[in-house]
Amino acid sequence: MLSREDNRRLAELERQLRHDDPDFCARMTGGMASPAPRRGPTLSLIITAIVIWAAAITLAVLGWWIAAVVAAVCATTVASVLTFRLVRRRADST
Repeated sequence: MLSREDNRRLAELERQLRHDDPDFCARMTGGMASPAPRRGPTLSLIITAIVIWAAAITLAVLGWWIAAVVAAVCATTVASVLTFRLVRRRADST
């Protein structure tokens, strides 16, 4: 199993090879394009967190405190997952 640094170096070599000789890469992959890097559902998490926070504020204004607290905890959890994914993606790309 490769370390994170080795994976980063291997990815850099692969990008460089694709840039320098795309025909060779196409022949080696059987003419199939390489899969695009998988992106997480960042936008959907942002929208989900905003909607849940808006619901929490609305519930608090209506006086439903327990439901507002539950919604706020859910929104905070979604925002934390989003932050974790963004930090991990940034660390992997550097």
